[in-house]
Amino acid sequence: MLKHQLIHPTINEVLGRAGHHAKILIADGNYPASTAIGPNARLVSLNLSPGIVGCVPVLEAVLSAIPVEGVHTMGIPADDPYALQGDPPIWAEYRNVLQGHGLQIPLEPIDKWQFYEAVASRDHVLTIQTADQALWANLLLTVGVRSG
Repeated sequence: MLKHQLIHPTINEVLGRAGHHAKILIADGNYPASTAIGPNARLVSLNLSPGIVGCVPVLEAVLSAIPVEGVHTMGIPADDPYALQGDPPIWAEYRNVLQGHGLQIPLEPIDKWQFYEAVASRDHVLTIQTADQALWANLLLTVGVRSG
């Protein structure tokens, strides 16, 4: 019986094999997960209906299972038709979740097109597709190391 909050068998399998520097994408409902994926990555679709399941609960579950050393968001080009003034509201939620897990890791935006390139890398091992409707909710985690 697992003691952490993550009980999805496929996600646990992939995370159990992931090592230091592996990339985990928590994708929002608008992300093209079937085509924007790394060559070694598994795709787990949790998108039941709009908003169910969202990125924040997935982040909570993943953080209960693995060490994380880096967190990247998709940077918002100023000329993008969906650009917002300031940070998307969900980024504040992510910061709260990270802090709640005792992590002092900043959210680091990566330019939108470089974000897609980072996901296409051989280090990308898992995409968890959510049905989150928040704009700019994609989150790329870098697996850290166990310290004990």
